[in-house]
Amino acid sequence: MEIIAYEMKYVKDNIEKSNIVCIPFGQKYFQQYMKIYNACFYEMRKSLDIKPYNFLSSYKQISGKSKDIFLLVDEEEIIGSVACYGSEIDDLIVNKKFQNNGYGKQLLLWGMNYIRQISNKPILLHVAKWNEKALMLYEKVGFYITNTRRVR
Repeated sequence: MEIIAYEMKYVKDNIEKSNIVCIPFGQKYFQQYMKIYNACFYEMRKSLDIKPYNFLSSYKQISGKSKDIFLLVDEEEIIGSVACYGSEIDDLIVNKKFQNNGYGKQLLLWGMNYIRQISNKPILLHVAKWNEKALMLYEKVGFYITNTRRVR
């Protein structure tokens, strides 16, 4: 199975404001986060035969990166999450039960604004060609493809 990945960049100075507030990741959210994370990536990982299909299984896998993961939470329930590593957006996920309500865009905008507060570098992200819905969102917000890579 061929896997194509795009590197995308956002270079504009102005970023639309988000209408959400995210909180830093807390270990108490790990079990819930793990279920949502795996549910969000399972279909893609299975379709592209990237094993294990449920990648996240231990807090140790994210413990070193957890300070850069932010959650959108409503009454202790995770709606979604975005990771901001330096000037890169990663692991933008929305709980399946909250999808198609604009939360993905809001999490993306929140992450972009967070990054812009600490850096004027272009904002980067990577997305699999398979993930057409995410690709369309990123392009709509103003990202453009800077590199195409055949991963497998």
